[in-house]
Amino acid sequence: MQTLNVSLADRSYPIHIGKGLLISANLILPHLKRKNVAIVTNTTVAPLYLDKLSQTLQAAGVKVIPIVLPDGEVYKNSETLNTIYDALLKNRCERSTTLIALGGGVIGDLTGYAAATYLRGVPFIQIPTTLLSQVDSSVGGKTGINHPLGKNMIGAFYQPQVVLADIETLKTLPTREFSAGVAEVIKYGLIRDADFFDWLETNMIKLMALDEAVLSYAIYRSCQNKAEVVARDEHENGERALLNLGHTFGHAIENAMGYGVWLHGEAVAAGTIMAADLSQRMGWLGDADVQRIRTIFSEAKLPLNAPKLGAKKYLDLMQLDKKVADGRIRLILQKGIGKSLITSDYDAEKLKQTLDLQ
Repeated sequence: MQTLNVSLADRSYPIHIGKGLLISANLILPHLKRKNVAIVTNTTVAPLYLDKLSQTLQAAGVKVIPIVLPDGEVYKNSETLNTIYDALLKNRCERSTTLIALGGGVIGDLTGYAAATYLRGVPFIQIPTTLLSQVDSSVGGKTGINHPLGKNMIGAFYQPQVVLADIETLKTLPTREFSAGVAEVIKYGLIRDADFFDWLETNMIKLMALDEAVLSYAIYRSCQNKAEVVARDEHENGERALLNLGHTFGHAIENAMGYGVWLHGEAVAAGTIMAADLSQRMGWLGDADVQRIRTIFSEAKLPLNAPKLGAKKYLDLMQLDKKVADGRIRLILQKGIGKSLITSDYDAEKLKQTLDLQ
């Protein structure tokens, strides 16, 4: 097992990465106020891991309340959030009850937001079971739900007590879901870690084959990158926005196509290609780097082309992005591999050219 820390003063917490963590009660018990938890999961993950985790905790004397939600991005909404509240209230859960998110990013975001708001705040623990959630959404305290007009527009910053990334859960992950997670891994290399990008180029075949040593290192290095950024900018007032490379374009794709039609990582991959295209048009990114970016996403079996919506549709949807300031869309663009910036200082016509290609 490897452990790293997210340093946020009294909100600091460890991230444990390894095998068999679901049956390691000693990693969870120190973070419980009392021996009662509500495990929030979904209909896909529950048959695989709910009993294993519940039995581990019950054997240690913990009372477990299971809350099983429907699976899918389409359910990341206020109605599903109320399902969690209903279960907590019916079971008379108190502020000493810890919520455990057992699942992917949707479960983590929903559970974290429920924890942030139920009784004005109860503890929660992240146990991510997808690659995307292990390297990104479970770390950093972003929680929330989607709105029909925009993705992740309602939420709160609320940090977990601990994150347990059990790599054995990735063995049951569909290939498409695994690839979607790789998009977020690649992102860290592009925005701030050129050496990691080089390493990914060399090891992508092994990563896609779920080589345990390569997989563990990729998760650790990704979490390390995110933890460093979050520690400096917890509430996304500056540097943390760089973690959204490809997301402004990607969220527009997810919204336009209907939540869940494109997986989040797939939309981010296509959005990152769009960001690279605009960066190239601005003269900030060379042909060779653009080709490296396209090649690595292709090797990860991710889409290189976004849906053809036209510039007007994309711009309308991108105006709903959280990074919009004074009515101007701010974008994360590239000035090289491992060098990124957040800017509204781009040529609007060149942006339209990028969008019209889609």
